[in-house]
Amino acid sequence: MSNQHPRISLGRVLDDLGATLLELVAGDVGRPDEIGGVVIHDPFDEPVLPPNALVLGIGLQDAECIAPLLTRLGLQGALGLVVRAPVAADLRIANAVRESGVTLLGLTPGAAWAQLAAMLRTLMAAREAGAASTDSMGGLPSGDLFSLANAIAALMDAPVVIEDRSSRVLAFSGRQDEADHSRVETILGRQVPEAVSKIFVERGVFRELYRSNEPVTVEALPPNLDAISLPRVAVAVRAGDEVLGSIWVAVRRPLGEERMQSLRDSAKLVALHLLRLRTGADVERRMRADLLSKALEGGLGAQDALDRLGLAEQPLVVLALAVLQNPGRHVEGDAGLAMERQRISDSFAMHLGAVQPRAAVALLGDTTYALLPVSQDDQGEERAAATGGDFLRRLGDRANAAIGVGSLAKGATELPAARTSADRVLRVLRTGDGKGQRVARLADVHVEALILELSDLAASRGEQPTGQIARLYAYDEKHNANLVDTLRAWLDAFGDVAVASAAVYIHPNTFRYRLRRLSLVGGLDLDDPKTRFAAMLQLCILSSRS
Repeated sequence: MSNQHPRISLGRVLDDLGATLLELVAGDVGRPDEIGGVVIHDPFDEPVLPPNALVLGIGLQDAECIAPLLTRLGLQGALGLVVRAPVAADLRIANAVRESGVTLLGLTPGAAWAQLAAMLRTLMAAREAGAASTDSMGGLPSGDLFSLANAIAALMDAPVVIEDRSSRVLAFSGRQDEADHSRVETILGRQVPEAVSKIFVERGVFRELYRSNEPVTVEALPPNLDAISLPRVAVAVRAGDEVLGSIWVAVRRPLGEERMQSLRDSAKLVALHLLRLRTGADVERRMRADLLSKALEGGLGAQDALDRLGLAEQPLVVLALAVLQNPGRHVEGDAGLAMERQRISDSFAMHLGAVQPRAAVALLGDTTYALLPVSQDDQGEERAAATGGDFLRRLGDRANAAIGVGSLAKGATELPAARTSADRVLRVLRTGDGKGQRVARLADVHVEALILELSDLAASRGEQPTGQIARLYAYDEKHNANLVDTLRAWLDAFGDVAVASAAVYIHPNTFRYRLRRLSLVGGLDLDDPKTRFAAMLQLCILSSRS
């Protein structure tokens, strides 16, 4: 047993991701300080940095922007700044790096920022999972897939990639420059290229790989496909009958039997590490969900929960996210829907973590709640709504989701009310009364929320249409007329007959006749403002109940 888990320092990041994703531009990567968090730089809303932060400077390339930022980051105790390569380390940048103590790294052209953030999150997750355990497996800290990939690469004397069941890259070894273009494209995209995956499917590679415990040799593809120019040896990673992923080795010559056996043994070790990561993630998720739930409920345990989440003594905005029913997209059964909710919840946590590392996110029931720290000014709700809207835009058509933004909470005692307001907004968006909005604040849908609550109250009392509106409903039912629809269209059009008649597809003269008729049948004085308001309110309540 060992409890010596490697610190996730800048040097460790360069060792694991360097050459393929990152390069050193200027500064010292030999510092032993552990990275305290990964933060995306926003020039319009600079986030509060955790100690020893690694900052992703998206969109920064000019020295005029980079040098002043390095100075500011040094004052905030940041560890490193990543910008898009190539970047020339001129005298201004060199001086700023030296004076600030912030190391400058370059992200390889073609690599996505989201992919870099995901890889860094994988490294951090491995550290956290390892820190929760004193186990080592095969002489390596539990859950440390990058160290494991390098160890396997040393045994195979060839570059290695570890993938999950969906061919997404989990970790990779060094020496990837010895592989071919397809391997580099796989790592930069963090996914096997679609064209290559299609060829593998057609050749039956995945079928053979996942039905056997033996390594499978994958021949090189024809050079004219500009894909795989080196053969691969792959082996499935299993836990019993469950396939967890696979190991892929890019080889220039066939592996001998000794190395083939080493690859079989490595697959068993990778399975243990993946299971430990899964277990650690599940434990952390349950603990975080419990703390978040206590904080949102208020009461005696709320302040302690906020303290343990690291969110005490600062303003918070509650976000409530839900997966909506989408007629055009079918999710298989309750289990499929539960997996969809968890997947989107995890994506939401990753998105918020990049924007604000101290954000707390958890799936509670069928709703994902987030506590998002905001600045002390009065723009917290607007910024939280913008952050939620950005996530939904990135999500695109892959899922139909909505986010309710709660009111600002300045302490634990205000969190229950903030959650209630977020739930009220989300309910409006779930029912489709939000006029097509996917993210909203209570101020945006306050009237719609009140109508729904009045409808609930009326339903709980068993109330039915009364007075003038009841007479119109009775007349329509008896004579197969449309007086209620006529009244609703006229009220919606603010008394404009031309607009109202067009809405119900009848001639204006016919519409005027129906107006006179409904006034007589219902005894409605449409010139009276109070009568119009009462009719509109009752129709809105009845409509929300249907």
